[in-house]
Amino acid sequence: MLFISQFHFACTFKITTGKSLHCYLTQRRIKRAKVLLSVTQFAIAEVAYRIGFYNQSHFTAQFRKLTGVTPKQYRECL
Repeated sequence: MLFISQFHFACTFKITTGKSLHCYLTQRRIKRAKVLLSVTQFAIAEVAYRIGFYNQSHFTAQFRKLTGVTPKQYRECL
């Protein structure tokens, strides 16, 4: 079994993907949030919780940062 340090894994991940692990995970969460906002009627706070954010305000800030709109605006445009 091969063990590597968290630091080595993070560096290797960034070299391989061109993104930090944190950025990659955030982008994947927002991508999943778009699906949930599109196909469910879950409250925005529920979507935030289901994709791994601890509160709605942080989720909304990250969603806006990556998409340019809030989750509510995104849902209304569908």
